[in-house]
Amino acid sequence: MTKLIVQNSKYSVKVASIDGQHQKIFDTIHLLDQALAEGKGKTVVKQVLDDLVSYTMQHFNSEEALLEKQGYPRLTSHKVEHKALIDKVKGFQKDFQAGRTGVAAELMGFLMSWLKDHILATDQQYSPFLVEKGVH
Repeated sequence: MTKLIVQNSKYSVKVASIDGQHQKIFDTIHLLDQALAEGKGKTVVKQVLDDLVSYTMQHFNSEEALLEKQGYPRLTSHKVEHKALIDKVKGFQKDFQAGRTGVAAELMGFLMSWLKDHILATDQQYSPFLVEKGVH
């Protein structure tokens, strides 16, 4: 099966540790996409949601610590975006636990939008800052 979205150079923030963490998010999206294509979205969505909540929190903490250490001037607004994402995923988790239908497809749409909006826009803003500081 062809991957719906593949991490490539346009998604790179030029910091290996963060790019590696982003790859895990791409892998999770691929897992959900594959499950939806096979009609198994409902069985996989709990695992995907649990993974997303725990892993994105870990990733965001790591990313924020690095940005704080380097004195990134837009850290506060970056943290606000991270919190909004966690809250949104927790909302999907709550909806799924309540038995609401269509959560898997909605989650997929949200994750695709988030990749484009957050990694391609917000995360790309700190990339030159970190590279200039010598962080790779």
